[in-house]
Amino acid sequence: SQPCAKFTSEMSDPSLPAGWIEKTSRSTGQKYYLNTFTNASQWTRPTEAAKDEIQASHLLVKHRDSRRPSSWKSEKITRTKEEALHMITEFRNRIASGEVEFAELARKESDCSSARNGGDLGKFGRNQMQKPFEEAAYNLRIGELS
Repeated sequence: SQPCAKFTSEMSDPSLPAGWIEKTSRSTGQKYYLNTFTNASQWTRPTEAAKDEIQASHLLVKHRDSRRPSSWKSEKITRTKEEALHMITEFRNRIASGEVEFAELARKESDCSSARNGGDLGKFGRNQMQKPFEEAAYNLRIGELS
């Protein structure tokens, strides 16, 4: 689980596995551990090196000029890029307003096969996804919507 705390101190501990630092919660005084690659934190002392992996979900709306303009939903996608962007904006607004859950909308509307998992792509590291998506995903905070 994610510690809910303000950060005050940071220590480099040579006995910690690579990629982790020890911090102290300002609110509780407890030690916790921060993955320096992903900024994920945990209360339990890590036993393995930190991985530069993240987990992300997406809702993909393809258009006729996409690299592969087909999906599990449609053999041939004919919408324009502008129409796809409009759809994504509407979907984001519905999710941000709380009208619908991300996973529920992804299951129904995403053109990616990850739709069956509510858009969840699982864990992935660098250079495993298309560069623009990877950069956006790695720059988001946990739980943030782009």
